[in-house]
Amino acid sequence: MIPLWLALPLASGAGLLLDAGFPDRGMWPLPFIGVGLLLVALIGRSAGGALLVGFVAGATFYLALIQWASLFLGPLPMGALVALQAALFALGCLLISLAYRWLPTSGANSHARYLVPSAIAGLWVLREMVASTWPYGGFSWGRLAMSQSESPFSDLLSWVGLSGVSFLMVALVALVVEMLSPFSPARWGDAVVPALLTAVLVAIPTWPMSSTGSMRVAAIQGNGPAGYFDDRNDGALLAAQYEATLPVLDRDLDVIVWPEGSTDRSPLDDARTAAVFDRVSRQAGAPLIGWAVTERGGLTYNTQILWQQGSGAVDFYDKRHPVPFGEYVPDREFWRPLAPDLIDLVARDYTPGSADAIFTVDGVPTGINICFDIADDTVLRDSVLEGAQVIFSASNNADFGRTDQSAQQLAIARARAIELGRTVVNVSTVGLTAIIGPDGRTLAQLPWHEPGSIVAEVELFEGLTPAAAAGGWFELAAAGLGVGVLLLAWSRNGVVQRRARTDGDARSGVSDVSGASR
Repeated sequence: MIPLWLALPLASGAGLLLDAGFPDRGMWPLPFIGVGLLLVALIGRSAGGALLVGFVAGATFYLALIQWASLFLGPLPMGALVALQAALFALGCLLISLAYRWLPTSGANSHARYLVPSAIAGLWVLREMVASTWPYGGFSWGRLAMSQSESPFSDLLSWVGLSGVSFLMVALVALVVEMLSPFSPARWGDAVVPALLTAVLVAIPTWPMSSTGSMRVAAIQGNGPAGYFDDRNDGALLAAQYEATLPVLDRDLDVIVWPEGSTDRSPLDDARTAAVFDRVSRQAGAPLIGWAVTERGGLTYNTQILWQQGSGAVDFYDKRHPVPFGEYVPDREFWRPLAPDLIDLVARDYTPGSADAIFTVDGVPTGINICFDIADDTVLRDSVLEGAQVIFSASNNADFGRTDQSAQQLAIARARAIELGRTVVNVSTVGLTAIIGPDGRTLAQLPWHEPGSIVAEVELFEGLTPAAAAGGWFELAAAGLGVGVLLLAWSRNGVVQRRARTDGDARSGVSDVSGASR
């Protein structure tokens, strides 16, 4: 075990290396090293030491990863989010340290070098699963696999999904740590096993998908003043989006896609906005997938709208998981007294949507999602399970300026394209608007913070990747493995300790009897 004074800077360095795998650096090998440093820092730690090491690593990682959140939320809410994620990270590290403490003494010594890495990886996935779903729907940004969307391991996403890739990454690193600890030059031969495993994982190709044809898509980046705190005149957003759309209206199109944050008012209750939607659809001879804040049934929604000239709105997708403290305030009556100025900035609460995430465009089922939906496993997977042959992902990145947020979101979109075996059209107000193929290749991309459009023949696909078909079972199996092995180790370790105490008491009794007889 390394001393705590050394473990803490190692943990901080591990957090920075984890972040370096994500855009804009995108140095995909560094998270492997970061995981390795963190595991070394946790081996042999007490419970308090493991929590401290984990909190330092988690806080360093999230501070570096999501510093962009301070532009929108401010430093205080961002700090609270970082602290929460660091606390969950610390709890995960505690479980990992317990696995290192219990497993070698649980009667599993002969198999520890293979059992320990699997348990460690499962516990890592468990922590990611909890952080992605709790509280208030969780925060799944920063899952380890999201750093690998352009790495040699990215093809594995189509087989085992994000959680599966996180599991394999941690298991591979933990196996190396297990093989080479304690260090001895004579043990370098043990490195053959993880080296062969790495070669096998890298050699696995993307799951092959069946093409069903194509559709001609126009993705429009209006670059309007779409930030929450941007100064703008009424109608400026719609005008900017329409101006960027004009050059493509004489093209042969099947659909036009606008991003989140592209209008000032809803076409459902504003005649001018409805007229612009109708004009775009009529001149293009194709439906428009537009966006608006809609009021329906007394509730407020963040909505993508399928608009057909002459028919108006023919379908809706309301964002399933509005961002807590950004798009709504959960338990407002509790949080407002703590920070009324901050809470009151979120003047309206979006209602979570319940409609399916499918629009049928000229007979083609298309998957629809809005902004941070892209980080949610369920929304995109459901659309593919319901038959979506292409995915349209609309976002508004204007609140985050020229930070890493937009590039990180595009990396997640790339991971989803591979995972689900679908072309993803990622359309943003200010960028990065891009089209990503199911093999992860960027087929087209617009410059950042410039108005423009992409017109492309987008390939359609049907069928399911193993990752899409299995859904959350990979995640549950990995987490269950980690918890199950840890509980078994704890139970067997307890039995060993009780036997040791019983044997000690017995020997003490024999000694007492012997002494008495003398």
